[in-house]
Amino acid sequence: MKLSQIVYSILVAVVLWSCGSKASTDEKTTATAPEDAVVPIKLSPVSTVVRAEPVVASGLVSSAQEVRLSFKIGGIINRMFVEEGQSVRKGQLLATLDLTEINAQVSQAQLANEKAERDLGRVKSLYADTAATLEQLQNATTGTNVAKQNLTIARFNQSYAQIHSTVDGTVIRKIANAGELISAGASVYQISSNRPSDWVVRVGVSDKDWARLRLGNRASITLDAYPDRTFTGTVSELAQAADPANKLYEVEVRINPGGVKLAPGLFAKVTLVPAQSRSYTLVPIEAIVEGNGKEGFVYLLADDNRSAGPLHVRKVPIQIGFIDGDKVLITNGLPGVKDVVTGGSAYLTEESSVVVK
Repeated sequence: MKLSQIVYSILVAVVLWSCGSKASTDEKTTATAPEDAVVPIKLSPVSTVVRAEPVVASGLVSSAQEVRLSFKIGGIINRMFVEEGQSVRKGQLLATLDLTEINAQVSQAQLANEKAERDLGRVKSLYADTAATLEQLQNATTGTNVAKQNLTIARFNQSYAQIHSTVDGTVIRKIANAGELISAGASVYQISSNRPSDWVVRVGVSDKDWARLRLGNRASITLDAYPDRTFTGTVSELAQAADPANKLYEVEVRINPGGVKLAPGLFAKVTLVPAQSRSYTLVPIEAIVEGNGKEGFVYLLADDNRSAGPLHVRKVPIQIGFIDGDKVLITNGLPGVKDVVTGGSAYLTEESSVVVK
């Protein structure tokens, strides 16, 4: 064996011996390490409060009187008299169809009615002279009645070849234009009432929140368009079935605009105050650890005998109702609990030893 290989083997052996010696030393050090220090904690009392938990939801401002106007029959649009954003009055003419075909249908029905009346007159004369049968007279009478009804239908369609506004409001959408061929019942204008008493916000709430709400419950509304102002409102409608898409129940809140200009589509945050109250457990906000939305944890003393040396804690899950200043209202309660850990809770685990300061 070469001398270089012998030297290399000796060096590898020395390195391995050094690593093993260090690991042994580390194990002894770990084994003889002192236990964790005792964590000082502070306890705060738990109380109970009876309140009506508010329901917070968001939605868009709209008008309770929002209509989509269309023609009774299809045809070619002749004229459009208003544009988007314009204010309109109830009964105002908004659009018309080209009446060429419609007027021809009225004339045709009128001529058919005149012929039916002439035929009926002749059959009556023949029947009086016993030259026509009773069946012929009855058929002529029926034909005259059918012709009259066809004329009524044609004139009715002619009268609804125009669109008139059904409310005082604002045109928020113009869906068609002059010269377009439009089918019967297709929307042409969408109009929103602009009366102060018609503004509403529609929001979706869960089934539990829906069950606590009643018509007439108060609400406070904030709008992104007016961030420094809070509006008042009342619950005006409660849906009796959930929306199939999002499984939420729609609640309509009527707003008091207080002289402020509103428009459809403004984003609103609504806080509803149910009349039904319930009891909540009240704890300081600093007692909550690992809070995540509506869930969190608090630490409680796991030992009743505080004079028997180091104490321990246990971690308890809670359901957060809502936050009120420096207090948290808990919905699932802490039955039989008098105190929760506040000071020092950030440094605790369930294996920690603690001392109450």
